[in-house]
Amino acid sequence: MIRLDIYSDPVCPWCFIGKARLARALESRPGHPFEIHWQPFQLNPDMPAEGMERQEYLALKFGGDQGVLDAYRPVVEAAEEIGLTLDLPAITRMPNSADAHRLIHWAGLEGRQNAVVDALFRAFFQQGRDIGQQDTLLDVAASVGLDRLMIARLLASDADRVLILDADRSARARGITGVPFFILDQSHALSGAQPVALWQDVIDQLSRPE
Repeated sequence: MIRLDIYSDPVCPWCFIGKARLARALESRPGHPFEIHWQPFQLNPDMPAEGMERQEYLALKFGGDQGVLDAYRPVVEAAEEIGLTLDLPAITRMPNSADAHRLIHWAGLEGRQNAVVDALFRAFFQQGRDIGQQDTLLDVAASVGLDRLMIARLLASDADRVLILDADRSARARGITGVPFFILDQSHALSGAQPVALWQDVIDQLSRPE
């Protein structure tokens, strides 16, 4: 197996699209060699713990309605192309994603990381749920078979918070400034939501006998 580290944030639309494109390639190549590990990266590391109103966030980030439209038009087009339905108007709050990253980390210990990442993307981008809220995270955890009571106890504590924040800082120190960001075999990097065909080519090259 070949390790594929994916730096991502569950509030990042291009990460959702990038995951969908990769998944499409993996489905077409069932013998792929990848062992996937999701790594934390916060798009908004200075986001207040309680998050903020989505419209306020968008205004600060993109500078008005036209800026928001210009930023999200390619997102919507790319999502439609890969068959993803986004309900962006349903999103009313922009969360702090640190606890979501903690949940992804714990899911990895149980072998359910990919399922949790999927469920977080769906909760945020398709259901408009606040994935900074404990109840939402507990629903996500339970939906993939994690122990709800155990996750509740962990979320109520500071378990692995420093680990997540340190991993985020380490990613930035390595030069990662945006996500999704892929590191193949701890040596080859790809930035951005790569096309299905590119991943298929990578898998085909890796699968060829030497």
